[in-house]
Amino acid sequence: MKQLKENTMKVIFLLAACMSIISVFLICIFLFANGIPAIKEIGFMEFIFGDIWRPANNLYGIFPMIIGSIYVTAGAIAVGVPIGVLCAVFMAGFCPKKLYGIIKPAVDLLAGIPSIVYGFFGLVVLVPIMQQLFGSGGKSVLTASILLGIMILPTIIGVSEAAIRAVPESYYEGALALGSTHERSIFFATLPAAKSGVLAAVILGVGRAIGETMAVIMIAGNQPVVPDSLTSGVRTMTANIVLEMGYATDLHREALVATAVVLFVFILIINLSFSILKRRTY
Repeated sequence: MKQLKENTMKVIFLLAACMSIISVFLICIFLFANGIPAIKEIGFMEFIFGDIWRPANNLYGIFPMIIGSIYVTAGAIAVGVPIGVLCAVFMAGFCPKKLYGIIKPAVDLLAGIPSIVYGFFGLVVLVPIMQQLFGSGGKSVLTASILLGIMILPTIIGVSEAAIRAVPESYYEGALALGSTHERSIFFATLPAAKSGVLAAVILGVGRAIGETMAVIMIAGNQPVVPDSLTSGVRTMTANIVLEMGYATDLHREALVATAVVLFVFILIINLSFSILKRRTY
């Protein structure tokens, strides 16, 4: 009976894993089957490197959206990764138990807030602050980067903390035995041992940042031009798809699907790059 239960669970787990693989495979088929013909019709160079997006004139250049996505994601990493990792280190190695009981639920609460609420917060709080500081419209690359940096904090903090706590206590104790202080033992013994988990946290954070849509739409400015400064408005690839998919038809709709293909490939490249970096660190 025990053997039967184990075999049954193995089959269930195998089916669940296969469903995940099949789902990704079907998504790939849909995207590439609908997006590649549009790229061929528009022209690869014109589509990827064209700097004018004007569907009414059959101009479908997504280069401004690609640059916008890169800028916003890079800004979110610059804001969220240092704060998130340091917060995880504090929670795992320095935080008193009573304070931990307050911070941990607060971080979990941040993870559960809908993106539209983050967008409203950015629109009401961050945009006016940026208007006062820089004298611009407030909706810009910098505003979107700060908000996305806040949004990826729960992911980075949670995964990084779990990775740090998973490091064997002997690493920390060995550093103490060699004469290191508590701080040095954590930063130079425990944290380097958890670098794989921290890197995974960064990957998840990047995926969250580059795939975010609603919050970015509300505070980024949605201007399909290459931004010339951090205070310029910008439109990301995800925002471009959401803003125009509702009324797009024919080649316009296919071009939006092709934009999703580019975004999908972009995410694959990021994940592969992090995987290569992870392998080289060992």
